[in-house]
Amino acid sequence: MTAIVAAILATMISSYQSVAPLVAAQVDRGLTDRADTVLAILTAAAPLPVRPDMTEQLVLPDGTVQPLTPGRPPIPVTDEDRAIARAGQGSAENNIVVDGVTYGVLTKARPNGGAVMVSQNYAEVERVDDEFLWSTTWVTLIAALSAALFSWLMIGRILRPMRRLAAAARRISDTQDLTTPLPRSGTDEVGDLTHSFNTMLAALRYSRMQQQRLVQDASHELRTPLTSVRGSAELLQRARGKLSPEDETKVLDTLVQEAKALDALVAELVDLATDQHTAEPAAEVDLVELAEDRAQRFRSRTGRAITLTTDHPAAVVARPQALSRCVDNLLDNAVKYSPAETPIHIHVRKTRLSVRDKGSGIDPADRNAVFDRFYRAETTRSTPGSGLGLSIVHDIITTHHGTVFAAENPDGGAEVGFQLPPKS
Repeated sequence: MTAIVAAILATMISSYQSVAPLVAAQVDRGLTDRADTVLAILTAAAPLPVRPDMTEQLVLPDGTVQPLTPGRPPIPVTDEDRAIARAGQGSAENNIVVDGVTYGVLTKARPNGGAVMVSQNYAEVERVDDEFLWSTTWVTLIAALSAALFSWLMIGRILRPMRRLAAAARRISDTQDLTTPLPRSGTDEVGDLTHSFNTMLAALRYSRMQQQRLVQDASHELRTPLTSVRGSAELLQRARGKLSPEDETKVLDTLVQEAKALDALVAELVDLATDQHTAEPAAEVDLVELAEDRAQRFRSRTGRAITLTTDHPAAVVARPQALSRCVDNLLDNAVKYSPAETPIHIHVRKTRLSVRDKGSGIDPADRNAVFDRFYRAETTRSTPGSGLGLSIVHDIITTHHGTVFAAENPDGGAEVGFQLPPKS
């Protein structure tokens, strides 16, 4: 205990001895800055802002004193001050006592003759000095008491963050408010736990935001095909056999087409909402083998010419089925937006896979937006589709810490693909 008190006392004395010169230097700088300010204001013939703790006056070369702060008692002028005023150069600094109050006085020559005198009341400085001494005494006493309770305080310090974290978790559980702030974390184990909780809450907030956005966007996108289906059904109901066979066939075709669109849209919405690709375990995937397998599937299904080239391909670690879905969506996009007689090309370079078509291409202004949910460019709004294919690619690749891109095909058309981090 004695050693602790002695150490604290030595620290406080050392601190006081270090702080006192700093305070004195700060006061000196304050006087110098104020004198420079007064000189500048006098030169500019501007009004002098008044400071309650300072008095200023001008000493003319003949020794005459001109007050600059009316209502304040004059500063005593010494022979040294008058000599500086006569010479118009030099400076002097000293302390004076007036009515039991100590003042610091700085006399500084004015370049065109005379001198400026600035005084500062040291009462506030002395008060701060006294308060620091009392604070030192109290801190020493408190430290001695704290040493006796050190063990108890340490246990409380360890448990207190845990209690706060538990209370925050209960509030979140009761209110379902994922924006509830967690207590500030440190760098210890409790801090690591709090950081993990914050990361989890951020993921939950993002997931909830995505779900809300999905519901809003889905309700908007479902409205159009549902309106078409309802209109066609109501037309058939009102006509009741009065339509010509040709018109009836057109209405039925519309119903079938919109029903298929609804089926595809609902399937993609379910896939987005459930995030099934995140449940699949990751494994080493050969991008070339995967691309060839998906290309063969599309050749058989569409009859399109699909070629594959490689350039130093590298294996990646990913969820195979999810990655297959990405390539399928890219190929489906290329088939949909390019003429039937044109070929589609898959290029694999290291961990980068791109699908190139020879369609109308993607406008530069749309190249980032095409990965947004339900986004349809003006030139493709009449083409069947939900606007979710590339969004699913974006979500899957992002969960693999990769990036997606859309660019212009050097041979004309569009190039859309992704790049994954290499296998570590």
